[in-house]
Amino acid sequence: MPKDITVILSDQPGELARLGEVTGESGVNIQGFAAFTGEGKGVVHVLVDDAVADRCREVLEGAGLGVADERPVLVVDIEDRPGTLGELTRQLADANVNVDLAYTTFGGVKVVIATDDLENARLALEWPTGQPVGKRHEADTPSIWDQPA
Repeated sequence: MPKDITVILSDQPGELARLGEVTGESGVNIQGFAAFTGEGKGVVHVLVDDAVADRCREVLEGAGLGVADERPVLVVDIEDRPGTLGELTRQLADANVNVDLAYTTFGGVKVVIATDDLENARLALEWPTGQPVGKRHEADTPSIWDQPA
C-alpha cells in the first residue's frame, strides 16, 4: 500500500529542492505531494510506494529534514470531470469515514486519501476489488470509476 510521509522543512528557498534532490539521488520516486507553509515552517506530504518508504525516511532524516509522520493511504483513480471529488467523498462520508488529508498525484487523475479508518474507506469504495465500484450503477449513469478509453 502506498505511504504518505509528512516532512517538516524550514520555510526558506531551496528546502523543497533539497527534498527532491535527496530523494531522487537515492532512487526514491515521488508519486505525488502537497506542500504548505505557515509560521516559518513548510509541511510537505510526499507519496511513495511502500517498498521505498523506509529508504525515503532514512534519506530525508539523513539530510536533516524532519519526518513527522508516515502512514498508509489509499490512491484512488477518478474520472477527470466535474463532480467526481464530491462523488468520491460522499461515498466516504456516507460510510462515516473522516478524510484527514487529500491531494492529487502526478500523472493520471488520482486522489490520495488519508484517514484513521482505512478499512471502512476501502469498504465504502469497494477498493481494491476486481470489479470497479462504478459497476453498481446503471449502465448510462456516469461514475467516478468509469474511465474514458
